[in-house]
Amino acid sequence: MDGAALHATFDVVAWLAAGAAGWWLSRVQRLSFPQQSTAWPYVAALLFGAGVGAYLFGTLNLWLSGLAGVARSVEGALAGGIVAVELYKWRHGITLRTGARFALPLALGIAVGRIGCYVAGLDDFTYGTPTTLPWGHDFGDGIPRHPVQLYESAAMAAFAAAYVAAVLRRNEAIIANGFYLALGFYGAQRFLWELLKPYGPIVGPLTLFHLLSLGIVAYSAAMLATAPPAKVMHERAVA
Repeated sequence: MDGAALHATFDVVAWLAAGAAGWWLSRVQRLSFPQQSTAWPYVAALLFGAGVGAYLFGTLNLWLSGLAGVARSVEGALAGGIVAVELYKWRHGITLRTGARFALPLALGIAVGRIGCYVAGLDDFTYGTPTTLPWGHDFGDGIPRHPVQLYESAAMAAFAAAYVAAVLRRNEAIIANGFYLALGFYGAQRFLWELLKPYGPIVGPLTLFHLLSLGIVAYSAAMLATAPPAKVMHERAVA
């Protein structure tokens, strides 16, 4: 199986893992979340924004790095989805926070999906800069590089594990604000790994994804700073 096929396989597994995470939260842990986040117009806005953002920022980064073609970006999809959902909520006068159910699916989906980026090799253009560290990976051109995909995968898996622990403890603050915590953590760790990628800078040493990461962290911080008091969000199972 070639790199592209392996990448596609891991994309499917990532979606399945995200779906399984959502099922575990709602069916096994019996957490309740705002119902607006399952309404079809909401989901349509989310998917549209994520799709546009994924290709817009992925392709733009490719061009800024001096390469031709079309590309997708996980971070671009996140940014596009956030903008689309916030615009949808503003247009319909929705003040309810609707992201809580997506914290664990997001973290787990990225953790799995980034492995697909790793196995895809050089064609995926998600590899790191050359390194002499013993865990540097040769993607086929004879140059050991930082496996930044695995760094990101491990970081998001660690967040997922911490979130699961908080759910099992019924930590209402973490459950209620988990999505914004996931976004903030994602943006911060992504900013760090971008320092180890060969992307073209646009503002000093900062690349497009550096700026996007800062934007996501700022959004997360603003939402956390204005978060209402956490409410009980779980239903106790009947003995």
